[in-house]
Amino acid sequence: MIPSRSPIGLHLARTARMVSRAFDEALAAGGGSMPLWLVLLNLKTGGALANQRELARAVGIREATLTHHLNAIEGQGLVVRRRDPANRRVQTVELTAAGEEAFLRLREIVVDFDRRLREGFADQEIVDLERQLDRLVNNVAGT
Repeated sequence: MIPSRSPIGLHLARTARMVSRAFDEALAAGGGSMPLWLVLLNLKTGGALANQRELARAVGIREATLTHHLNAIEGQGLVVRRRDPANRRVQTVELTAAGEEAFLRLREIVVDFDRRLREGFADQEIVDLERQLDRLVNNVAGT
């Protein structure tokens, strides 16, 4: 049987790709990227993210992938890594002053992009949308 409507998963995937691409473009226009934003955001808001392992977990990527991103971010002077004196195998990561400035610059882009996404929606519609998206996640997670 051929469905009369496009499957919701296909529609959601297409929407997610388009929104993700537009977000990437907005960040790139401001000199950033999604990995850079996620690292800066988690360092800024994560409080005492003590080491790279915790940062990788918070960002949602593998440690090896994070190391690759941190090499570039550190090369730009946005973060510094230091060996933990208590455990020399562990590296801590901290924002530099330039990293703080990059965070503030990218935060404005993120806020503007979010405002653009919310355009034309009432507050309750956003609450309903979030609830519906959570339900989709729960449906595929089997809960």
